[in-house]
Amino acid sequence: MELAGKNILVVGLARTGVAVVRFLAERGARVTVTDLRDEAALAGPLGELARLPVTYVLGRHVEADFAAADTVVVSPGVPQESPFLQAARRAGREVVTEIELASRFIAAPMVAITGTNGKTTTTTLTGEIFSACGFRTFVGGNIGNPLIELLEGGEAVERVVVEISSFQLEWISTFRPKVAVLLNVTEDHLDRYATFQEYIDAKARIFENQDASDWAVLNMDDPIVARFAGRVGAAVFPMSQRQELAEGIFHRDGVITFRHGGREERFPTERFRVAGVHNIENIMASLAAALLLGCDAARALAAVEAFGGLPHRMELVRELGGVRYYEDSKATNVGSVGKALASFTDITLIAGGKDKGGSYVPLAPLVKERVRHMILIGEAKERIARELGHLTDTRMAATLEEAVSLAARLTGQGGVVLFSPACSSFDMFRDYEERAARFRAAVSALAGGGAP
Repeated sequence: MELAGKNILVVGLARTGVAVVRFLAERGARVTVTDLRDEAALAGPLGELARLPVTYVLGRHVEADFAAADTVVVSPGVPQESPFLQAARRAGREVVTEIELASRFIAAPMVAITGTNGKTTTTTLTGEIFSACGFRTFVGGNIGNPLIELLEGGEAVERVVVEISSFQLEWISTFRPKVAVLLNVTEDHLDRYATFQEYIDAKARIFENQDASDWAVLNMDDPIVARFAGRVGAAVFPMSQRQELAEGIFHRDGVITFRHGGREERFPTERFRVAGVHNIENIMASLAAALLLGCDAARALAAVEAFGGLPHRMELVRELGGVRYYEDSKATNVGSVGKALASFTDITLIAGGKDKGGSYVPLAPLVKERVRHMILIGEAKERIARELGHLTDTRMAATLEEAVSLAARLTGQGGVVLFSPACSSFDMFRDYEERAARFRAAVSALAGGGAP
């Protein structure tokens, strides 16, 4: 893709936008930036770009700018229905996200990981395995570092691992990973997508440019994911916790087994530091991607055994009076909460927050079987109570702190207090990290406690 002299419009000046502007300007593109925020609100990013020849249209979007650009690079948070993006499309202009743009300049084999839940853990662990096996590795995408920053730094790498969201996949055209991983698909982001099928279709785009020389790692235990086995152009590499596979990766009796082309590698799980059935799925996906791209099994196992997981994903905060308190603030949808509930029994569940439009009914069997008490908070509490409240002892709380205090009184020795919201945080908190910090502080403040 030739950039010199091209008119490129960058929409949005967050961290990714700043990196895109630098990359384009340094390669001779004529860059215009548009952002609905004004100059005062963008003082930091503007300072970072002060020495570059960039045109700014701030505090507004102008339709003519979108129609005049050769290419529009858009933040994935902007919906496809935006009238400005539609104006660009009507004018025959290319609209891409940063992940598509960056991928056109990357030669190293790429692993791309998507799914409703587990993307960040799987992406991080895959990068850890590659690094432990001696490959110079870049990890980024929807997690942490924008992919374009790899190109900015000019660093030579041998493997690239990216987390990619449905929003980023909406605008791809040539994006083609060597290994594409689809972990699971459950209802999410229905505040953006008109139907669940639209969300599924966006996830499926990760495979659309692959051919038989590429790999599609599919979780065959997920019925939606399993349907893609006969519909992708890539070679399918299945994974399962429910069935033994002649070719693929599976988990049985505490051992993960990788089978491919007559090769068999075994990975005992007894020394793994991360807990939960969902993490076995994440680990299998990471091992599959890494071994398909040349990793040594023994070094891969050592990397998995050293991996302690990520913050805000079923983290044990403390044990008090025989009760364990787990913080799972990153669980912002029903599928993620289901994985957490499947990992424990005798649960006091604290859930609720800003509703994202999906049904909570899929949690019903696990709530009935494993949740002894349910304490609901936030905007969604009444709706969750209508759909699940009849299945167990259900209470309401006005604040997270009140919910923690109530959970401590209700939960008997040997029980688990699980904060797994199934909702986004924006009704009561700045983000899921602030929500996590508030839960941890409330647990720490319980009688008999010290620092968690």
